[in-house]
Amino acid sequence: MSRIVVIGGHGKVALLLTPILAELGHSVTSVIRNPDHAADVEAAGATPHVADVETLDTDGIAEVLAGHDAVVWSAGAGGGDPERTRAVDQDAAIRSMEAARQAGVRRYVMLSYCGAGPDHGVDPSDPFHAYAEAKAAADEHLRGTDLDWTILGPSNLTLDPPTGKILVGREGSGQVSRANVARVIAATLEANGTVRRTIEFHDGETPIDEAISG
Repeated sequence: MSRIVVIGGHGKVALLLTPILAELGHSVTSVIRNPDHAADVEAAGATPHVADVETLDTDGIAEVLAGHDAVVWSAGAGGGDPERTRAVDQDAAIRSMEAARQAGVRRYVMLSYCGAGPDHGVDPSDPFHAYAEAKAAADEHLRGTDLDWTILGPSNLTLDPPTGKILVGREGSGQVSRANVARVIAATLEANGTVRRTIEFHDGETPIDEAISG
């Protein structure tokens, strides 16, 4: 059994991920900002931990992560305000990486998006630009750490039911169900061969375990 902390534990993907991890025998701590969401994460099979990673410093986040074996970053500002996007998706994410190192939590899985990176190509006038810049910076910082990291880049998210099958690579259908994303995260945590890899993916025809095996 591993002790896994999910930052952004009330997100749609996180709520689908939690029962999968619990069924696999893992202990899950879901970090949430709003205490009103505690019942939802408990129902999904996690222990809620109310903390605002946007305002916590590195030491504060390290206290949250201490005692766990792996971190899943599934948090996000949700778009809109560029300043808050940078504060959460870039700055808080980077603090969480440093906090993981400080707390001795080596395994770190970042939920990013397909096409993320310095060459994202999003026009500065596009409202998505601030998010693209923030994710590029956070992902690049993670790659430069000595953590056992994996960056997952799903394409456009849907609410379709899970198929358990994906296509790995930047080229593909352009969409993937959140339920499949949750399964990819769980499989990534189980597979040592995913360490220090960036895996971009879509819904496809290859079983997840086989698709991410590299």
